[in-house]
Amino acid sequence: MTTQFVYSFSEGSKELKDLLGGKGANLAEMMRIGIPVPPGFTITTEACKEFLALGVAPLELEIQITKALRELEDEMQKRLGDKKDPLLVSVRSGAKFSMPGMMETILNVGLNDESVQGLIKQTKNPRFAWDAYRRLIQMYGKTVLGIEGQKFANELDKAKKDQGVVDDHQLSVESLSKLVETFKNIVFQESGKNFPQDPREQMDQSMRAVFNSWNTDRAKLYRRRERIADDLGTAVNIGTMVFGNMGEDSGTGVCFTRDPATGELGAYGDYLQNAQGEDVVSGIRNTLSLEDLGRLHPDVFSELRGIMYNLETHYRDLCDIEFTIERGKLWILQTRVGKRTASAAFRIAMQLVDEHIITMDEALVRVNGGQLAQLMFPQFDMRNAPKAITKGMAASPGAAVGKAVFDSETATTWAENGERVILLRRETNPDDLGGMIAAVGILTSRGGKTSHAAVVARGMGKVAVCGAEELEVNENEKFAKVGSLRINEGDYISIDGSTGEVFNVEIPVEPSTIVRYLTDGIADASEGKEDGTRELIRSVDRLLRHADRRRKLRVRANADTDLDAAVARKFGAEGIGLCRTEHMFLGERRVLIERVILAKNNEHREEALAALLPLQREDFFNIFKEMDGHTTTIRLLDPPLHEFLPNLADLKVKSALARERNQVIEADERLLYEVEKMYESNPMLGLRGVRLGLVSPGLYELQVRAIAEAMADRIASGANPKVEIMIPLVGSHMELKITRLAAEEVIQEVARERKIELPIEIGTMIELPRAALTANRIGLVADFFSFGTNDLTQTTWGFSRDDVEAEFFAKYLELGVFTISPFETIDQSGVGELLIIATERGKSVNPNLHFGVCGEHGGDPESIHFFHKVGLDYVSCSPFRVPIARLEAGRAAVS
Repeated sequence: MTTQFVYSFSEGSKELKDLLGGKGANLAEMMRIGIPVPPGFTITTEACKEFLALGVAPLELEIQITKALRELEDEMQKRLGDKKDPLLVSVRSGAKFSMPGMMETILNVGLNDESVQGLIKQTKNPRFAWDAYRRLIQMYGKTVLGIEGQKFANELDKAKKDQGVVDDHQLSVESLSKLVETFKNIVFQESGKNFPQDPREQMDQSMRAVFNSWNTDRAKLYRRRERIADDLGTAVNIGTMVFGNMGEDSGTGVCFTRDPATGELGAYGDYLQNAQGEDVVSGIRNTLSLEDLGRLHPDVFSELRGIMYNLETHYRDLCDIEFTIERGKLWILQTRVGKRTASAAFRIAMQLVDEHIITMDEALVRVNGGQLAQLMFPQFDMRNAPKAITKGMAASPGAAVGKAVFDSETATTWAENGERVILLRRETNPDDLGGMIAAVGILTSRGGKTSHAAVVARGMGKVAVCGAEELEVNENEKFAKVGSLRINEGDYISIDGSTGEVFNVEIPVEPSTIVRYLTDGIADASEGKEDGTRELIRSVDRLLRHADRRRKLRVRANADTDLDAAVARKFGAEGIGLCRTEHMFLGERRVLIERVILAKNNEHREEALAALLPLQREDFFNIFKEMDGHTTTIRLLDPPLHEFLPNLADLKVKSALARERNQVIEADERLLYEVEKMYESNPMLGLRGVRLGLVSPGLYELQVRAIAEAMADRIASGANPKVEIMIPLVGSHMELKITRLAAEEVIQEVARERKIELPIEIGTMIELPRAALTANRIGLVADFFSFGTNDLTQTTWGFSRDDVEAEFFAKYLELGVFTISPFETIDQSGVGELLIIATERGKSVNPNLHFGVCGEHGGDPESIHFFHKVGLDYVSCSPFRVPIARLEAGRAAVS
């Protein structure tokens, strides 16, 4: 049976995104519900995948395209490229997932030296016809033939300068017809071929170019960042051209059913009179508002508002809509669920709930932890800020401070060297993606809120200010000016994506409103704030509370001090999943552990341990006080040994100098001998964790005593401490058994002394592959498993995280070995499989075992969904990530 590679717009629906791509599926859906869509057809993603795999189009594709094209010609009563009355088409990409600005579009396909004359006769508008023809050659040359786009742009700028005009639409017929010849010459000089006059060749070559655009560097980079699979392919949409550049009664625009930057209610968007769609999204001309459209064409505006309302109701979400007005007739070219900023996502989700369009569970799925993290980033402290040097459109909120750079290559290089940079351009284009990713913020002098810069920035969660018209940007000489004030490359600038303000100094930052809400509550955070901010706070609060009601995973924090514990509780932590005791011995206390490890005999060791006991007890007492009624899981000492010994190189230098001067000190030589004896080539896999506890008598017993006594002191004061002790780096059940018996003996001794019960559970940290594989034995002597996914990732992959991330992870990402670092998101097929095995084998011998994760994967959104699926009991992460984990655990439960 022949595979169907081509679907008319009238055949599909929004459910066919895999096959028709998002754009094609939505065009079909709009046509199905009666929205005015220019007719056309879609070439499927399956055709793209075959083309990319074989290097040629499927044999049946050409025949199916011919059939679809003839049906379209019959419907429109025109022929493609006809010299008297030409049918012209657009050729657009359309992948399953929106990739704004990443792939290609070619407009006005079908124009040639003859059909442009036919278009002039039919429209009686020679300026429009020649403008359409020069656009086709420009797009075709850049997209299909790979000619540098700046070559065309330079000639266009020269033509405007020669005629003394500012905008493209002001060019005369004579200037445009000359530009066509100039552009054709560029095509011949750069490609060695004439611009094709055969309309079908134009269309077929454009289709192939769109297929190939799936594998451009910028598309692959975008997919890696957005975690979009490389094997999806893109569909190609071939639609009848409708023209917004046919005079003052024509135009083009992009609109949103709500403001995607803030979430404000009401129609929102950009409009350009006498223009084609690329003029809006490229940002080369600053736009009018929808209110302006309402004044210019009230009837069309009213029709557009009705369509926006219908589409939002139909899709039950914010819709992003492209439209064209051709001589007073409204056409809808595309719709999709619109990308939005973090603040808009939370506000819109709750607006739709309150309007009874979606449920609370659906609202929870509409936001994510990454967006919440953005809302928790600091914002500008404007109390002593200077006056802004200029103001543009607030395109993507947030505060960004960095050094000004004027090209993507510099942005990427400087960012790799640790600099914070702001990419400053007249307007961005898809080739700027690398620099946009590297920059902390984006500033443009042209373009509106729906320009390339704005749309991509919102999708990536980057701060952006667009269309700062007073800013004169000289990209070649790398400086910008506002009046007489000059900004050179490397100068610090600050941009506020919430207000559009630009400053030529570093502005200090302060905690965000959402962090204030989390720490101080709704009332304090909302005091004195504008309505939109108060609505955002309420929206975040409602969604977090709903996530807490729905989630199965409990959320704890990794906290090593009472101050960390206090912050964690404010952020909603339900306990401490990892208290790292080695962090209690940094600074001045380090020498005490050093004395324990290097003790010459039991007497010296006991003296050192005795000095540690009250310090440890006080630490634990204060943490239990902050966590009263909530579980605190304390990991016994787990340092790589070298962290608590004098530096070997320093000791050797000191010894060599002493010998050279005949000033040898016996104690120093003995210390050097002891440290050399304990020296490890790979201390991360050496004497640490349970191994240190077993070979250093009394060390773990001291810590257990401090824990037990602190717990007893809290109980005596009427409190309710809940305590777990975690044994680190266990690889054998015997290691755990021996350590557990010793710990229980100490706990019982303290209980007898204090005449009190001390219900302390003892478990282990699963961070070695052998521990996961022998969990059926370890589970017999453990009360809980806590997966240390950082070390489990290191030992599974054979990576030393600190060494390899800087050395070759970037290359591995570039080669596709990784789509994301396994230290950032859990490696489900490797490390995740070990986690599943350990959980199943542990439960098989001990049904009462409980399971958690205490590596930083516990705060990663994607990893949390995996942990929920596995059936763990809790995750633990840094205090700052606790709200993110709460939200994602709720999303995992309802997804």
